[in-house]
Amino acid sequence: MTRKIAIFDTTLRDGEQSPGASMNTEEKPVIARQLLRLGVDVIEAGFPISSPGDFESVRRIAELAGDQATVCALTRAVEKDIDSAADALKYCKRPRIHTGIGVSPSHMRDKLRITEDECVERAVKCVAYAKKYVEDVEFYAEDAGRSDYAFLARVIEAVIKAGATVVNIPDTTGYSLPEEFGARIEYLMNHVDGIENATVSVHCHNDLGMATALSLAGVRCGAAQIECTINGLGERAGNTAMEEVVMAIKMHGEELDAHTDINTREFIKASRLVSSITGMGVQANKAIVGANAFAHSSGIHQDGVLKKRDTYEIIDPADVGAGQSQIVLTARSGHAALKHRLEELGYELEGEPLDQVYDAFLNLADKKKEVYDEDLESLVNERERNESALYSLEGVQISCGFPLTPTATVTLRNQADQVVTACEFGTGPVDAMCKAVNKIVQVDNDLTEFSVQSVTRGIDALGEVTIRVTAPDGDVYTGRGADGDIVVSSTKAYLNALNRLLNDKQGKRG
Repeated sequence: MTRKIAIFDTTLRDGEQSPGASMNTEEKPVIARQLLRLGVDVIEAGFPISSPGDFESVRRIAELAGDQATVCALTRAVEKDIDSAADALKYCKRPRIHTGIGVSPSHMRDKLRITEDECVERAVKCVAYAKKYVEDVEFYAEDAGRSDYAFLARVIEAVIKAGATVVNIPDTTGYSLPEEFGARIEYLMNHVDGIENATVSVHCHNDLGMATALSLAGVRCGAAQIECTINGLGERAGNTAMEEVVMAIKMHGEELDAHTDINTREFIKASRLVSSITGMGVQANKAIVGANAFAHSSGIHQDGVLKKRDTYEIIDPADVGAGQSQIVLTARSGHAALKHRLEELGYELEGEPLDQVYDAFLNLADKKKEVYDEDLESLVNERERNESALYSLEGVQISCGFPLTPTATVTLRNQADQVVTACEFGTGPVDAMCKAVNKIVQVDNDLTEFSVQSVTRGIDALGEVTIRVTAPDGDVYTGRGADGDIVVSSTKAYLNALNRLLNDKQGKRG
C-alpha cells in the first residue's frame, strides 16, 4: 500500500494573495464547499488577524467543514495573531493553527533583524503558545528553500520538541531546483531527531515554473503533505496547482510510493468556480483544467486519438470532470477527424462525397481558426444543394463603395459544362449580383426575401444567406448559401433558389 499524501488547500489564503484575486466573506464559503466535494484534507481558510472579514471567513468555514476536513488559520509568530486564530477556530471540530517565522539568512538579517538563536527561540515560543489552544499545530519555516541545511534542521527539531505536529518546508520564492529541494527534504528526514513524530509538508511557489516538480520531489524524499491551490493561484507566479500535483501522483503513484484521496472528477468544476469568483482566467494550455488540455487539432494526433485515446492522452478527461476528448477541426485536421465529426452529426459520407466536403472544409478552415459543427452542417447542405444544380457558381466579384457604382461580375457553369460570365450594374451589390445571374440564367423571378445570419460565433463566422424568389405563376422558391464571404453566400443562395425554380418548372413540363 502506498503512502497517503495529505492535500492542504490554501486557495482561500495564499491563493487570495494573487493580485486581483481577493474574495469576500460570502464567496469564500462557496469555494470551501467545492473543496469539501474534492475531499481535501486541510483547508487553510485565511489569516484571521489581517481583517474582520478574514476572521469571519475562517469562523464560518470552520463551522461549515464539520469533521470533513481540518480547518487551518495562519498566523505570524506573534501571540495576538495566535489568539485571533484560536478565537476564529473556537467552534471548529478539527482546528489547526499554522504559525512560523523566516529562517533564511535574508529573512533573518533583512526582514526580521534577528540572530539564529533568536529565530529558534521565537519559533519554539510561537509553537508552544499555539499548543495551548489546539493540539494540531503546523510550523512554517519561511524561505526554507534558501536556508542553511544545518540551521533549518535545528529549527525543525526544536519546534517538533515544542509540540508541532506538522512542519512546513516552503520554497517561498520558487528559487530551488527539484533535485536540490528533494535533497533538502531528505536531509531533514535523516538529520532531525523526532522527525517521525511530525508530518513533513511542502509549500512551493512557481516563480521558475517548477512548483509541481518541486512538490513531487519533496514527496519522493519523504514529505507527506502538499500545500497547493486550485488553478495554481498565489503570490506572484502562484503556488503548486492542486490539479497538477494530484494527477501526477495518480499517474506515478507506485514510483512515488504515494496516493491521495482527492475526488479528481471535481477538478473542472473547482477550476471554473475559482476562476469565476476571482476573475482570474485559466490559460487555454494550462495542464489538466485548461480549455485545450484534452483538445486535438493536428491531423496525426486526431487520427491516433480516434483509434485509441491513450495514443496521445495519458489522462482520461472524464477522470477530471472534463467530459471527453475534443477533436478541434482546423486546417491541420485530416479526413479521419472530419469523417468522425460528420458521423457524430449524423452524416454518413464516403469516397467522392467525403472528398468534396473535405475540400470545402479546407477552404473554410484556411479562413478560420476553428470550424464548428454548424459550419460542417452548412458545408454538407451546400454540397447537397449543388448536386441537383442546373447552374453552379464558378466565381463572383463585386465592386462597390462611395462614390462607385455597384458592379458585379458572375461566372457560372451550366449543364452543358459551358462556363458563362456576365457583368451588370445595380443599385447595390446584391442587386448587381442578381442582375448578373439573371443575365445568364434568364428566368423570370422576383426576389421577395433576403436574410443573413451568422452560422457560428466570432468575427470569422460562416454567414448563411436565405433568399426567396417568386415565379410569375406565384410559386415561391427558397435558396440558401453559406460561406465566409457574404457576397459568395448571397450568390449561392440566389442561384440555389433559381435552380429549384428551374428544376420544378422542367419537371412540370416533363
